[in-house]
Amino acid sequence: MKKPRSKSTMADTADKHILYQKSVQSPEFELDFFRDRYNEIRGGFPQLMREDFCGSALLSTEWCKLDPKNKAIGVDVCQDTLNWGIEHNIKPAGEDVASRVQLLNEDVLKVLPQEKADVVCAMNFSYCIFKKRDILKRYFENVLKGLNSDGLFFLDLLGGTETMDVVEEDRDVDDDNFVYVWEQEKFNPINNHILCHIHFDFADGSRMENAFTYNWRLWSLPELQEILLEAGFSHVHIYWEEFAEDEDDPENDYLVGTGNYRAVTQVDQQESWLAYIVAEV
Repeated sequence: MKKPRSKSTMADTADKHILYQKSVQSPEFELDFFRDRYNEIRGGFPQLMREDFCGSALLSTEWCKLDPKNKAIGVDVCQDTLNWGIEHNIKPAGEDVASRVQLLNEDVLKVLPQEKADVVCAMNFSYCIFKKRDILKRYFENVLKGLNSDGLFFLDLLGGTETMDVVEEDRDVDDDNFVYVWEQEKFNPINNHILCHIHFDFADGSRMENAFTYNWRLWSLPELQEILLEAGFSHVHIYWEEFAEDEDDPENDYLVGTGNYRAVTQVDQQESWLAYIVAEV
């Protein structure tokens, strides 16, 4: 007697890259941030962006959609993820956009594209994969070599007292039938090594466990500023998210992020924060 086929769950049939793009990435906000900060610091608008650790190259694709003069270089060591990005992001954007996105299956520590960029970015804390100071400095030095004389380098960083705890947080993704789950499994205060996972929960009760796993060193803002300057960048700015009372829930005692970032030199510690680092050539 044949065994009945088990019914596929939503987790079985979901595409983890689509889930990641919908729940983690904010290309419209980040690209506006890059352009606004560049105009503020340098004047004018950048045209060539290099996206390190680009993964599915969503940011690079959206950058080229912004302006017909814009070009992007995406760098990543995983060819499979680059291939997914070509099929799901770059090709659907059309031939004109696709012609202006160059993908390089190379190591960000060694890559040196022929054309120097106006902007280089390493988003979603991706550079935290480098756990040794000398290696992180080598990466920053390589970024500097790939920027033109008016170039800017953008990074982001998470922090706060909560980042040193073992926690699991979930968030409903608007208009989609899944929940994004961020888990901090381990944190070692001796070396600031942190192990994190992304899971996805679905309406049928299924879960995509460990869709993405990150084994990082959680660098601090002072460390990053010092290493960037040692690598040869001339100045480093820190942009901090402003918080305010939750207008939708006035009884909530917690402040919520406004999505507005301002340059700061002093702030109060928080349970959780997100900052952008902008380094000038």
